[in-house]
Amino acid sequence: MQKILIVRVSSLGDVVHNMPVIADIRRRFPDAQIDWLVEESFASLIELVDGVHRAIPFSLRRWRKGFASAATWREVRQFKRELVAEKYDLVIDCQGLIKTAWVASWARGSLTGLANRTEGAGFEWPVRFFYDRRVPIEPRTHVVERTRQLVVVALDLPKPQMTDDIDFGIDTRRATLALSELSLNLPVPYVIFVHATSRADKQWPDAAWIELGQALVTRGASIVLPWGSEAERATSEKLAKEFGAAAIVPPKLSLPAVVGLIDGAAATVGVDTGLVHIAAALKRPTVELYNFSTAWCTGGYWSPNVINLGDASRHPALSDVKAALAGFGLL
Repeated sequence: MQKILIVRVSSLGDVVHNMPVIADIRRRFPDAQIDWLVEESFASLIELVDGVHRAIPFSLRRWRKGFASAATWREVRQFKRELVAEKYDLVIDCQGLIKTAWVASWARGSLTGLANRTEGAGFEWPVRFFYDRRVPIEPRTHVVERTRQLVVVALDLPKPQMTDDIDFGIDTRRATLALSELSLNLPVPYVIFVHATSRADKQWPDAAWIELGQALVTRGASIVLPWGSEAERATSEKLAKEFGAAAIVPPKLSLPAVVGLIDGAAATVGVDTGLVHIAAALKRPTVELYNFSTAWCTGGYWSPNVINLGDASRHPALSDVKAALAGFGLL
């Protein structure tokens, strides 16, 4: 039985885009034991992925905050002891950063990683000194394909094709159960608005959100506005006031509950951020809004339900978003 450790710790969207490699591996090695080392805040999401034996929480973000604490270093030593307790046939660093190559090198097993940077993706060249094997990737490669190609070379498998079936393996049944435990009583149909992103220049104007939401409400839909921080919550509540009783600002949700929420939606509309990439991974009706020419790198191409709008020269137009939702029968 193959024992494989996948290392992809962050960010949320990149973690989602890494998921198809699990199904790729299991098509060839159905009995493989696949562990995944991931930032602790995303571990509950990885636990939903079919074929993952164990999600190993990596707490670097928290450790950095308590760098001078003796308790932090005790926790780091305990983490390392637990990691080296398992012997892997192969360790694959899918991220290509010094922090991920460093922690991947702690694990017992031959370590494979990226040989070069690809356009639009992070890479730090000193990682080459950690790897036993380095895999070159064409510079202009979609982030999903970059990782799939890395993994198949590491396992000496045929190169995947973009036309191949892409399976993110997310267990929506467990996600729906996590959502149902909250008793939100969501009206159907509902459309999710994902307005928040880590970069202000990726946002879509509030006026556009308001006009789109009012058009959907007129057609009988409700609007759900999830959030992850207090600033995002304030924006959700501000937008919700424009839609009256048809708007719902849920409590802060766990990632499994978020997956359940997205899976039950009539559509998700949002900017380039993790929750939108989850919607695309679920192959649910999704409209991704891009203000940069990066849709080729991160946008969903594996389902006709995923529509990418906008680029650096032409930001997403409200009319285009309405047309996309009309194609889903919502406008």
